[in-house]
Amino acid sequence: MDLMGMMGKLKDTQRKIEETKKRLDSILIEEGSTDGLLKITITANSAVKAITIADSLLEDKEQLEDYLILVLNKAIEKAASVHQGELDAVTKVDMPMIPGMEDLFK
Repeated sequence: MDLMGMMGKLKDTQRKIEETKKRLDSILIEEGSTDGLLKITITANSAVKAITIADSLLEDKEQLEDYLILVLNKAIEKAASVHQGELDAVTKVDMPMIPGMEDLFK
């Protein structure tokens, strides 16, 4: 592939990555506690969209904090996995393999 063709391919891949990142704002991930007392919805870009808390959790601040940490971490982990999977799909298909440039498109 010539240099101009490679530069064009890189620009096209970058555009597709930006489009994918925007689309990830519309992918919602729901995570909840096993007992259903807390539910969190975030985007695949890890923006919190909703938190639903059962009234019983409002009576115990420490328990609520523990639930929030646990459920938020699980939701963020899922979002990161979806996010990376979507970006990997774009870069593996569209990006020319240039050693040392893999991290530029993440």
